[in-house]
Amino acid sequence: MTMILTIGWLYPTLMSTYGDRGNVICLQRRCQWRNIPVSILPLDAESDYSKFAQVDLIVGGGAQDRQQEIVMRDLKGEKAKILKEVLRDGVPGVFTCGSPQLLGHYYEPAFGERIEGLGILDLVSKHPGNNAQRFIGNVVFDISVTSLVQELSVFWNDLPRVIGFENHGGRTFLGNVAPLGKVIKGYGNNGEDQTEGAFYQNAIATYAHGPLLPKNPFLADWMIYKALSRKSSSNKVLLDPLDDSLTLKARTSLLMRYGLG
Repeated sequence: MTMILTIGWLYPTLMSTYGDRGNVICLQRRCQWRNIPVSILPLDAESDYSKFAQVDLIVGGGAQDRQQEIVMRDLKGEKAKILKEVLRDGVPGVFTCGSPQLLGHYYEPAFGERIEGLGILDLVSKHPGNNAQRFIGNVVFDISVTSLVQELSVFWNDLPRVIGFENHGGRTFLGNVAPLGKVIKGYGNNGEDQTEGAFYQNAIATYAHGPLLPKNPFLADWMIYKALSRKSSSNKVLLDPLDDSLTLKARTSLLMRYGLG
């Protein structure tokens, strides 16, 4: 029986700032190039809560403060409960910028009331005010989760160095959750402790846009592998290699431009 992978796209209209829809397209295309059937399921205000349980991968993008408030008013009750359950059960996900803030305990915007999060990740995010520096620019970080580094080595022979672009006013501070990586260039979570993002079960949370996955295809393939492994009765899931030579050249050029070649 052919396995169909369903990509759940969190609030695509409200949370797709800075080209984050590219992560959805990247996952879709890398599945299609391997002849893996794939479908995209929007998860938004019009979606019944049962839809949140039908996903094999989850993608969440960035949003402005106002859009985050709208999302959190809707993402309650059964929707929130099921989202927590699927992530705790190991469904792979990639959450950029505003999405990790929603997965944390709360986000304090520059103006207005605190936006309560889902509490899936032990982190908090705060905006220090309009007079504070906004963190904008290219970001490079090395994956620091040992288990993830080992798994990524299957899909990428080189150091799992992540390239992205950050644009955020909020500062994120981690509690009892592993940082995704250590910042080599840029600001990361808060511009203070060199941490970038967070990692929970098979969920990647990060401030890196770009979008993230096309610049770092090993992350996309890892997510696809994890999704297939969860659906397969066999532990021998193999992904056909793809020609990423152009991506490799682009990455090499960017890293050299950053003085990291």
